[in-house]
Amino acid sequence: MYIAMNRFKIKNGNEKDFENLWRNRETFLDKVEGFKKFNLIKGEKFEEYTLYASHSTWSSKNSFINWTKSEEFRNAHKNAGENRDLYLGHPQFEGFEVIL
Repeated sequence: MYIAMNRFKIKNGNEKDFENLWRNRETFLDKVEGFKKFNLIKGEKFEEYTLYASHSTWSSKNSFINWTKSEEFRNAHKNAGENRDLYLGHPQFEGFEVIL
């Protein structure tokens, strides 16, 4: 299995708007082979931002890579730039292969 995460630093005061974006968007993940599960998780609040991460589980790293090259991926991310004012910097990607 493979776990893909994007860490987001959301400017304080914008947490609800960010959460609602994820609640209301179409991800198309259910249409992609190898997709297992998705969670949006909330971390600590710091002086300038609150930490969030998108956390998706895949049957393999190749399944995730195929997702990033798919039409579903392009559709899911086509309006991502419209909400830049919510973010402090760019999302940080982290990928992990499951060992145990």
